[in-house]
Amino acid sequence: MATFLTVLGIESSCDDTAAAVVQRAADGTAGIRSSIAHGQKDLHRDYGGIVPEIAARAHAVRLDSVTQQALDTAKTSLDDIDLIAVTAGPGLIGGLLAGVAFAKGLAAGAGKPFLGVNHLVGHALTARMTHGVAFPYLTLLASGGHCQFLAVRSADSFLRLGGTIDDAPGEAFDKSARLIGLDQPGGPAIEQCARCGNPNRFALPRPLSGRKGCSMSFSGLKTALLQAHTKIQAEGDPTDSDISDLAAGFQQAIVDIFVEKSCAALEMYHQEMGEKPNVFAFCGGVAANQTIRQNLQTLCAHSSVEFVAPPLQYCTDNAAMIAWTGAEIYQPGQSSGFDLKARPRWPLDERNIPPLLGSGRKGPKS
Repeated sequence: MATFLTVLGIESSCDDTAAAVVQRAADGTAGIRSSIAHGQKDLHRDYGGIVPEIAARAHAVRLDSVTQQALDTAKTSLDDIDLIAVTAGPGLIGGLLAGVAFAKGLAAGAGKPFLGVNHLVGHALTARMTHGVAFPYLTLLASGGHCQFLAVRSADSFLRLGGTIDDAPGEAFDKSARLIGLDQPGGPAIEQCARCGNPNRFALPRPLSGRKGCSMSFSGLKTALLQAHTKIQAEGDPTDSDISDLAAGFQQAIVDIFVEKSCAALEMYHQEMGEKPNVFAFCGGVAANQTIRQNLQTLCAHSSVEFVAPPLQYCTDNAAMIAWTGAEIYQPGQSSGFDLKARPRWPLDERNIPPLLGSGRKGPKS
């Protein structure tokens, strides 16, 4: 067995064009040689959200330069790459198609194997890349499009314990920021604004609080925030203090929901796995929120469970986690074929269970 498996990762599932070079040693440790990401915030700023067509075109333009930058930063070349791993889903179909097509061309031209990777698996395995966490463990994957509690049994085996039944928390942050006049992306904008706010001024709801299980809901919280903002507007122009209090109240509601449902997830993990988790990993873009991290860390300390959250640059979408996932699941001779298709929907737990967010003709969303 080679001392290192060197993997080039490519990520284009949403609005970040990313490439990375990661090495996985024979003992399972990770070496992140490079991780490059070019965001598209300026391209979508005037539209109040991500425009899929604009995102896809930007990926197609940038993939080659971002990949070359990742190779140059790692001081390597395609000749030294053992595997190309690319996000094949879930995500925006245009961006996925751009990334998959690029990876196929790169693999064909360089004569390298390539592997289609589930973006959500990348997030779920980030704790192994950054902290060397051993299987099995509990993770809360919270991002702009997804929110799930998962028992991570291996690199290709996941047990879904619960998650959001409507909006993902990152989506709720973005929409709520727009409602109260803050910039995008909404998560960092609300977090910064909330620092000066009073989280107790507005009586915002905690949907599904007190209900059994660890499923969550964020749609009603967003509606309540809109109603509170509308009431303020009816009395005059909202002040900076008003907006800060709304942001703080919204963020505190998210914190309370996560803490309560994480308690339930810890119990469910124990029931399903026959033992309490040694590690609770918080991953995905929402894991960059320091207030949420601190509250979940306190919960884990009280529960005698190790809390792990990746460095901020590996919470948001990145190609290092895709390269690492490729290294974790790759078996020689079992790479993807050139008939690999992009999958806008790709659930982690593929048991025959009802999807959290419903299903369409393309299959389960989550």
